[in-house]
Amino acid sequence: MLDLQDLDLQLDQIAHKRASLPEHQALKELVAEKSVVDRDLVTADTEVSDLRREQKKADSDVEQVKQRRARNQQRLDSGQVTSPRDLENLQHEIGSLERRISDLEDAELEVMEKLEAAEAVQLDLRTRAEAFAGRQAELETSRDAALKELDEQRARIGDQRSAVATELPEPLVKQYQRLREHNGGIGAAPLVGKRCMGCRMELAPSDLTAIKAAAPDAVLRCEECGRILVRTAESAV
Repeated sequence: MLDLQDLDLQLDQIAHKRASLPEHQALKELVAEKSVVDRDLVTADTEVSDLRREQKKADSDVEQVKQRRARNQQRLDSGQVTSPRDLENLQHEIGSLERRISDLEDAELEVMEKLEAAEAVQLDLRTRAEAFAGRQAELETSRDAALKELDEQRARIGDQRSAVATELPEPLVKQYQRLREHNGGIGAAPLVGKRCMGCRMELAPSDLTAIKAAAPDAVLRCEECGRILVRTAESAV
């Protein structure tokens, strides 16, 4: 019975180790941080895409006005316009186009600066996201290796437990399992000296007398905690 209890405690410890691997918490924290970076990266990608379209439009606007100014300048230089009034209007339009080009180029420069800053943020976030992905892969590999080792231990000890359990009466094993469920995983404990090692309480003299008089194969119970009490060479009976 004590062998069964010991094997069950080992299985409990393995289950605890599986649930409390440091990789579990590290992955949980990493995924939370990565989700924030991934969300920010989506926002950055959208901003960069919008600014690139805006820059493309700004480039196109500047080019269209420059072409119009070039055509007017060509007309002016060719001497085709001879009317003083038409010449004045043409020169005035060229001046207006020059100012328009200057304004558009200022706007174009502003968009370029915003785009450069947005691309820097995007690159930083992408680098961080890639680093998170690499770290996540490392943690998952470490976790899986630890789980595999624990599962192998669990299978080995589980086989030992099955072998031990088959040597005990089935009703006793069922009783032991019920006691385990209600006593923190300890269903059977040795009697060391006068003390039950399940609840650490010293048994009354009358209880010890009853235990001493019990048959060798009798199922004993601790009067204090109700666990199955197993006599050993260290028992004071």
